[in-house]
Amino acid sequence: MRRVAPFALFTVVAVAAAGLTFRNAAARQQPARAGALALVGGTLIDGNGGVPIRNSVILVSDGRITAVGRVGTLAVPAGATVISTEGMTVLPGLFESHAHLMLVGHGDYAHWDKTYPARLQKDVIPVAARQSLMHGVTSLRDLGGPLEPIMDVKRKIDRGELVGATIYTSGPFLQHAPYPGTEAFRWGVSGVEDARAKVRTLAAAGVSVIKLIDQDEMTMDEVRAVVDEAHAHKLPVVAHAHRPEEIRRGLAAGVDDFEHTGLATAWEYPADIVEGLRARAAQGNKPPLFWTPTIDVLTNYMARRDDPEYIDDPRWYEGLPDDIAADVKRSISHIDTLSYFRFVPNRKPTLANKFRQLRQTGVRLLVGTDAGVPANFHGYATPEEMITWVRTYGMDPMETIRAATYWPALSLNVLDKVGTIDPGKAADIIAVRGNPLTDITVLRRVELVVKSGKRVR
Repeated sequence: MRRVAPFALFTVVAVAAAGLTFRNAAARQQPARAGALALVGGTLIDGNGGVPIRNSVILVSDGRITAVGRVGTLAVPAGATVISTEGMTVLPGLFESHAHLMLVGHGDYAHWDKTYPARLQKDVIPVAARQSLMHGVTSLRDLGGPLEPIMDVKRKIDRGELVGATIYTSGPFLQHAPYPGTEAFRWGVSGVEDARAKVRTLAAAGVSVIKLIDQDEMTMDEVRAVVDEAHAHKLPVVAHAHRPEEIRRGLAAGVDDFEHTGLATAWEYPADIVEGLRARAAQGNKPPLFWTPTIDVLTNYMARRDDPEYIDDPRWYEGLPDDIAADVKRSISHIDTLSYFRFVPNRKPTLANKFRQLRQTGVRLLVGTDAGVPANFHGYATPEEMITWVRTYGMDPMETIRAATYWPALSLNVLDKVGTIDPGKAADIIAVRGNPLTDITVLRRVELVVKSGKRVR
């Protein structure tokens, strides 16, 4: 018997109580392999959206989940290492859907881009990926960075040579023209054939997604060429949504996911955009239209600006070489002076209305944070985004959790590998003490992280 499908309309309780025992009978009959784990006792939120499973048992072998059940119905194989999750909630590892691993919170982009390119591969990107993992982020979507340094770190993590979150990257941004000094990670597009050629280059390098920005400065033919070529290579396309015309062009071209909320100071999204989003979201024969709001960095800017201890927290700099850590800390010592946040006080009043509009259109929201931008730190930012969704904007806690587990995996076509706690998937599992469905803030205090079947925290 298989666990009930995520989109089914009936309850999963019967499956959790009875079917799991049957389907996992083989796991109870054999001794554990070397390195096998059993997570025993906690309440399981598996990412599928059903009723949490109390007194859960999760068996792990060879880096994958082999069985899921309950204490008393699913036995732990002899020789397995038992990890007690009593008193905890167990969840799939979190998925950060908008991070920049080439950045670690520095306040001056021009200085950073000039000073640290040669150190990104060794001293920055691996640290950002590890920081993410230690906060329970087992997978992340990196949207905009130099291709080879990020791909090198990605491959090393995949091979187990480095400890860090699994990276799904776009490599460089695609846009009309790179900003001065950013050519290594922003690729200009000049004409339809150039657009297609750059997408083919990225696809051949092994990226997982294509990132479009400033598409309102490109010709419509160029935008369509990027999207069509990406889709021909089975790569989703994400696009900036700072300005209304970016959204209109993205909708017309068929992008898969929009990024950000609230850069413009307009009180709401224009009516034609709202109707366009609603129409696209209603197309049941297509995959969902996704939107990654990255809303917490704007919502809580003023609280962090006014907290002198926020910048001093040593967690933000852990793993960075001393000189880089000192430079980052110095650059954000007065975040109220940073151009990045110049217009945030004017934008903040618009955020609640725009978040409400997005939810009402039916687009599928993803948890992403813009981690790495000034004073917004890897790993830390992901639970903060989730907390803001629930406590400030009224999002349902279960759907918020799924927006950081199930839906990101679906958006990248890797739901067969990650995103839920189901047999056959990678054993990317976290546990927190307490219940995030009643107190979402417990996600700030991850006590257990298992990545690919190995306990790393």
